[in-house]
Amino acid sequence: MVESESSNQMSLTVVTGGAVITGRLAPEATWRERVAEVLRTSDRLSPFADAFVRQRDRPQDQSPTHLHFHLARILQGSLGIPETGGMYRVAIRDVSAWTVGDFSYSDQ
Repeated sequence: MVESESSNQMSLTVVTGGAVITGRLAPEATWRERVAEVLRTSDRLSPFADAFVRQRDRPQDQSPTHLHFHLARILQGSLGIPETGGMYRVAIRDVSAWTVGDFSYSDQ
């Protein structure tokens, strides 16, 4: 449903390579556009923006191979890094555990 862009409200937490990543899933096209926007604002990184806006041609009947997170954080102790959330791409084959929803955390 996320890839078909019929919903962007799916929050997910995954464990991959020992890291816990929590955030909201985004369609790959939307994720690529957002990464490109961020890169364009950087004097040094702006040449890389076009590499993210080019669409990959994936047959409609082929399942996605990656999860695309936005507003995502890597959980480290009681903190989420970065505080404002970031853009992460995780290979589905590398996910060793998952749960629906995202984790909240605090300094208390």
